[in-house]
Amino acid sequence: MTRQPVIARRAEELLGSAVVATAPVAGGDVARATKLRLSDGTTALMKTLSQAPPGFFEAEAAGLRWLAETAPEGVQVPALLAADSDCVILRWIEPGRVSAEAAADLGRALAATHRAGAPAYGAERDGFIARLPLPQRSADTWAEFYAVRRVLPYLKLARDRGAVTDAHVATIERLVGRLTTLLPDEPPARLHGDLWNGNVLWGTDTTSGAAPGAPASPWVVDPAAYGGHREVDLAMLALFGLPHLPVVLSAYDEAHPLAEGWEDRVALHQLFPLLVHACLMGGGYGARAADLASRYL
Repeated sequence: MTRQPVIARRAEELLGSAVVATAPVAGGDVARATKLRLSDGTTALMKTLSQAPPGFFEAEAAGLRWLAETAPEGVQVPALLAADSDCVILRWIEPGRVSAEAAADLGRALAATHRAGAPAYGAERDGFIARLPLPQRSADTWAEFYAVRRVLPYLKLARDRGAVTDAHVATIERLVGRLTTLLPDEPPARLHGDLWNGNVLWGTDTTSGAAPGAPASPWVVDPAAYGGHREVDLAMLALFGLPHLPVVLSAYDEAHPLAEGWEDRVALHQLFPLLVHACLMGGGYGARAADLASRYL
């Protein structure tokens, strides 16, 4: 590790502790990630983003705090050490190896977080999904919220960016008209909101006293948190191949049984993240979303 002066000085301003070394961390899709070693022995992760949209890091910090309220039974999130308009600083989680036992722990913890609930579908203020605005104004039912806050805004943006064809749009809009008959009623769950494989960490808290090589436990990062249907988080876990996913789902269902037919709605709840990917990356994501939508018509 070396020392990047600009990053180090900003971290020192927020933490009140000297930064003795820094190192870039690979893998971030949106923000720049830097590992910090502090003079008190703490290891931390600092996330920065040039010209971050107003409220970007504040929304992430609020989501981490909201999820952390479900501890100790709920999902683990890294301790939030500092946050400001230009960055967040988190306790470093030392990477480990995933195991079936850790996967079962994730299922049970996610069930507990979802059970903690939310006041309504949505959140008090709008947030972000990757770099895109995430509308959060509440709605009376999940079907309405999913249609007007999740599917339709990103379908419009994807069309504006040329990521979907008119035929794709027509197919997905037809499905939106059927959502009230396809989605079951449940109270709002406390969602991570962007729970794909890359936002699940398998590791240990560097302050926990765990010995090197200790078994990994599950942590979640980068939330886009809100009150919604719990099947959304599970559908996103399935979208890009979480390790030991059947173990996660089995442990979840045992702790917090899912509504009948939930397996048939996985693709339905994957429309939202697929449309987000279409907006951000184009490619075949829009066509894939339309193909999934056609299964329900």
